Amino acid sequence: MEDDKRVPTCCNALIWKTRRRRPEGKSRSNIPTILCWSRILARPRPKSSPTFCSPGGTAPDGVLHMRNLLSGRCYAHASYRPCLVREVCACAGLSQKARERRAVLPGSTPLRARGSGSRAELGSCPWSSSSPAVLMAFAPMGPEASFFAVVDQHRASLLAALRSGGGEPAGGGVRPASSSEVLASIENIIQDIITSLARNEAPAFTIDNRSSWENIKFEDSVGLQMVSHCTTRKIRSDSPKSVKNFALILKILSMIYKLVQSNTYATKRDIYYTDSQLFGNQTVVDNIINDVSCMLKVPRRSLHILSTSKGLIAGNLRYIEEDGTKVHCTCATAVAVPSNIQGIWNLITDAKFLLIVEKDATFQRLLDDNFCSKMSPCIMVTGKGVPDLNTRLLVKKLWDAFHIPIFTLVDADPHGIEIMCIYKYGSMSMSFEAHNLTVPAIRWLGLLPSDIKRLNIPKDTLIPLTKRDQMKLDSILKRPYVTCQPFWRKEMEIMADSKMKAEIQALTFLSSDYLSRVYLPNKLKFGGWI
Repeated sequence: MEDDKRVPTCCNALIWKTRRRRPEGKSRSNIPTILCWSRILARPRPKSSPTFCSPGGTAPDGVLHMRNLLSGRCYAHASYRPCLVREVCACAGLSQKARERRAVLPGSTPLRARGSGSRAELGSCPWSSSSPAVLMAFAPMGPEASFFAVVDQHRASLLAALRSGGGEPAGGGVRPASSSEVLASIENIIQDIITSLARNEAPAFTIDNRSSWENIKFEDSVGLQMVSHCTTRKIRSDSPKSVKNFALILKILSMIYKLVQSNTYATKRDIYYTDSQLFGNQTVVDNIINDVSCMLKVPRRSLHILSTSKGLIAGNLRYIEEDGTKVHCTCATAVAVPSNIQGIWNLITDAKFLLIVEKDATFQRLLDDNFCSKMSPCIMVTGKGVPDLNTRLLVKKLWDAFHIPIFTLVDADPHGIEIMCIYKYGSMSMSFEAHNLTVPAIRWLGLLPSDIKRLNIPKDTLIPLTKRDQMKLDSILKRPYVTCQPFWRKEMEIMADSKMKAEIQALTFLSSDYLSRVYLPNKLKFGGWI
């Protein structure tokens, strides 16, 4: 009993209780296993080891620490992981080769080994029945059917909400328009210009003002959209400040008319290079195209103008593009988001969820860690920062087609929150097309500001909020959709109080693959989204 002196009191009581209840003549093969875990518990605990316990847990600290060890939540500390694998394998009677395999593959199946007439099984550990997380460190490479139980429940609640609300919200804003309608709209605008010139009046374009929150309304089922009677702004041909913009709009209207009339398509980049000196930069072209789309009340696709996609997609998804090309996405490599989202058809997937990743670097790291395979079936998408229109259209199309849960993984900073809000509720500049772009069912999976403290991430890995960050955070807190997201507000207030932000890469302090092996699986399995 010399070893027992090092064991916490709660563990000693459990060991003696197990011994007293042993029936006569039965094997005592479970006692070495319990003693093994008790010895691991008795080791000095690193001050920075994260306790990833459920809130309000009442179990003794030693037991909670054991749960963390068993669930792989302290793998960041090299002093734990080798002894965890070595001693468990030794008690289970595994060979040295099997021990090495367990050490390399922490996501392997629960330990089940047979010795000489006895059986040691990790699943029989006294704590395994009290928390389903204790076997996560030894989960199979592909999740068991019960892994997605909470995700499936979330999907059921989303479907129930859709049914109770009468299905998808009624269409509004811009709608797909036929070529003849687009041509007629442009002809009417040109006719108005000719009429103004005939009256010796300076012609002007009238466009809805999308830069003022007074013209934006919020609906929980749609997001940010234009009010029915909003203020407008005029782009006059007789004003020195706007005459160039008037001429550029007229030029692009002429190009759109030719594209629609000939049933051909061009990218925004193509339009820019038709006269790069006149336009100055690509942003000018982008803004004018958005203004024209808003003025004509038709989506950009109806203008026969496309944009080169910068987003990527990977995972369990197959579809056919407009030209008949069959695309089979995989978990190993990513493919570019199609440039014509409306043209893809025959979408097929078995995915349980869709994960939107803010940054390309994080997306590629998850692919390298085989996260998509381990969490299969799933889909991953990244817009490489602020999402382009095609990436947003793809997310919307996947939601409309399959109604699977959609989660976002963004940095714990105002910029990351802004990107998440664009996917979920839209932006002011594209508020006239909100019904075609927003997915209010999106949930925030991580990185949450509260996770920074919960995981004991050191302050030297955090970044102070700049003045610009604080202004952005204050702006988001004042937006109308924050009132219906109290948990979001709480997380942003935590960030504002700490005056610190964190990138997703801060999790590498715990372990190089902590994000893909521990953080995200735990979040998905136990519903750690808001």
